[in-house]
Amino acid sequence: MFLGALLGTTSPHLFVLFMNIGLDDMIPSSALPGIILASSSAYRRELLARLQLPFEAVAPDIDETPMSGEAPQETALRLAREKAAAIARQRLGTLVIGSDQVATLDGLQIGKPGDHARALAQLQLMRGRRVVFHTALCLWDGRLPPDAPGAVQVENIQAFVSFRDLPDAELDAYLRIEQPYDCAGSAKNEGLGIALLERIDSSDPTALTGLPLIALTGMLRRAGVSFFGL
Repeated sequence: MFLGALLGTTSPHLFVLFMNIGLDDMIPSSALPGIILASSSAYRRELLARLQLPFEAVAPDIDETPMSGEAPQETALRLAREKAAAIARQRLGTLVIGSDQVATLDGLQIGKPGDHARALAQLQLMRGRRVVFHTALCLWDGRLPPDAPGAVQVENIQAFVSFRDLPDAELDAYLRIEQPYDCAGSAKNEGLGIALLERIDSSDPTALTGLPLIALTGMLRRAGVSFFGL
């Protein structure tokens, strides 16, 4: 997934997530503040589960429309912060993770295609070219006043993705197999979509899938969260 599916709801849906991690392998919840992922994206839930920390996922209800004249990276940073803030207001005293991703080609935003025809048009536009994916991350520490140092951490991680110059027949066949219509960029790099790519350059390999775990673990450490059961 190049962009996790984030669907706003008027009444956020709550998921208590233990994924495939055994309870004996998880850090005891009593040793941690509550951790909430402000997202309904299955891709982001799967990534966060790798850290083996107990967490919940709540879908934030925000308007994700880009502002007029807003730079792509600013859109991603603003939305990541707004997602975290929306849930932090509901769940006081918790650590809330917000993330958003914007794909750009020649400075123009590439959104979720929504259907086959638009997805094919996106892939045709991007083939043989390099696309920039901005994955913004926010960690909101609800134990602190919002204006306190360290209360709100934000970062934008970029991934530079070079697409192979493939014929229409291959692009169409890929889309019919994986149907990545909820992903900006119309391909899932963690699945068969990797066959469309020629090169990925990023400081964080998980950023392209939608949740930059290297950046996130740094933020969590600064918020006092420890790893490996210590």
